This record gives sequence, C-alpha cells and structure tokens, in this order.
Amino acid sequence: MADRNAPVLSTRALNRATMERQLLLRRAAVPAKDAVSHLVGLQAQSTRPPYFQLFSRLEDFDPAELSALMESREVVRIVSLRSTIHTHTAEDALTLRPLVQPARDRELSMFRRGLTGVDLDRLAALARELVEERPRTMKELREELLPHWPDADPRALAVAARCRLPLVQVTPRGVWGRSGQVALTTAEHWLDTPPRPAATPDAAVLRYLGAFGPASVKDMQSWAGLTRMREVFERLRPRLVTFRDENGVELFDLPEFDNVLLGHADRTRVIPPAYKGRNGVGNQAYGTVLADGFLAALWRLDETDPDTSVLTVQALGELGPALREEITQEAVDLQTVMSGAPTHDVRFATFVDFGD
Repeated sequence: MADRNAPVLSTRALNRATMERQLLLRRAAVPAKDAVSHLVGLQAQSTRPPYFQLFSRLEDFDPAELSALMESREVVRIVSLRSTIHTHTAEDALTLRPLVQPARDRELSMFRRGLTGVDLDRLAALARELVEERPRTMKELREELLPHWPDADPRALAVAARCRLPLVQVTPRGVWGRSGQVALTTAEHWLDTPPRPAATPDAAVLRYLGAFGPASVKDMQSWAGLTRMREVFERLRPRLVTFRDENGVELFDLPEFDNVLLGHADRTRVIPPAYKGRNGVGNQAYGTVLADGFLAALWRLDETDPDTSVLTVQALGELGPALREEITQEAVDLQTVMSGAPTHDVRFATFVDFGD
C-alpha cells in the first residue's frame, strides 16, 4: 500500500538523482561495456548516437572502444525496449528481448490485415532458417517469404519475422567510421549461444531503478514498453524505498540510492515544461545540451565537408556568455574525438529545424 507520508522530492532533487544514475553529473572512469550494461542499453535508432551518448558520460572515451565491442559481438544492435533499436550487451540482448515480447506482439497486431491466412509459427521457422543461413536484409526477407504467402502484404511478412524473432543487425552496421546496410540474423546465431530465459520482471525493475530511479510505475512502463507492472512493484515494495514528487506521484527507488530523457513518463525532471517535445521526433532524439542538468539547447553535427566539421547549437532559451563558452569548449572536445575532419567549427543559431 502506498505510503502517504513518503518524503516529497523536488524537481531539482529528482534531476540530481537522475543525472547521477545516468553518469551525467561527471564523466565516469568505467569501460564502455560496463556503461552500456549499467544504462540497460543505449537507444540506437541511428548508428551514431550510442557513441555520442558514451562520449558525454565516460572519461577519455574513444569510439574505437565501442566499435571493438560491436565487432567482437560483446554488444549488439537489436529492437528491444519500446520496440526501438538499442545497443545492448550480448547478455541483455538475449534476456531483455524475450521479456519485452508483448510489445513486439502489439506491434505485429498493427499489420494483421496484411497477414490474413499466414501461419506465424511457420513464418518464424522459415525466417529463422533464412537469416541463420546468412544475414538477410528486410527486402530479401520479403522476397523469400512472399512465394509462401503470395496474397499477403510483403512488408507485413518481413515485419512479422522481425517481431517474432530476436533479430540483431550484424556488423559492419553500427561500427564507427564504417557503413553497411541493415542485415539481420538471430541473436542466438550471431552470439553462438542457445536461447536464454527471459529476464524476470522483478530483475528488470531493479535494474531500471538503478539507472533511472527514483521512478514511478508509469515511468518504468514507458521505458520498457510494457504494461501491468504495478503488481511487480507491489511485490518488490518491501525491498524498495518510496518517495513522492511535487505532484503527489509515488516514486520507487533502491535503498542504496535513497540519499535521467526517454526513461520516464514525466520528463520535467530533465526537460522544462516550456521545451516539451523539442528534444526529438518520435523515436529519433536530437543531440541535447544540458545546463545544470536541464535541457537548454539542441545540437547537430554536419560532416558533409570532409575538411571541416560544423557543430550547430540551437539555444532554446537565453544562454549567457559563460555558458556559451562552456558549450563551445564541449563542442570542440566532441569534434576532436568524434570527427575525422581536420578542422572544426562551432556555430550558435537562433532557430534550426532539426527535424529536416
């Protein structure tokens, strides 16, 4: 039962807790793989954001470190939380993906009209044979599956395979400084390991709180793309501590932590209400600048000119001279490490449509 006398945490207190858990108060001296595990994965709809996320969190981060983990298959790109692509450790790819299968089933239901008469179990078995024979693109999957169900929607057939199977994007896709189309095989085949039992909901909640707490039940459900998690929190209540935010919402946390954007349903702890919705579109998040832990600006890196990289900062509000200088130095540091161009430029813009 909820504790009506639980301590109230201010927005700033929640911000500090989230920034600490997300390794954003100060850069951490930990290996990239440990950071990926602690954060329970990095959102990776595009190939480069995981590298920028680690640069912002880790001391002396070198993109080659994450690339090496990709090539050695210690981390992989896979559709998981919220039915979006994440960079996960191999272990998390094997155990979190089956945990969030209900979200993939909901996604598949949107294509049911194009799958009339399709035996989904048979489709999954055929698709597994195909992608384990060699990695296949979605186009190749469509072409291979369509002869078995010629009246079905070709796109729906490929989506069904992706929803029913734990498909990873094989390298060189996701490797820094290289390119490659999306080619898929099963996680078990790529990692040369048998299927693992799904992570338990209890374990997932505890790991989530370690990276995103204090948080509400709705926050966790938003992060994972799962529903009906209240009973899990209730089961764990004796092992957790509780607080309330300024709106009275009950927040849970791990006892050892009782002294961060896409991980919460209520994001005002990081994004001021005036900037709601400005940090991205759909599953695509823009580069963000945090000032004192709160969203203050957006950034975009342009490397179309091989001789000069240009990082453009769009201020969402007033940036004082000292803050602009600090942002400029951070932008230069980012380009020095993350860009191959010999010269760098930092520009401030009053308005940039980052959605184009």
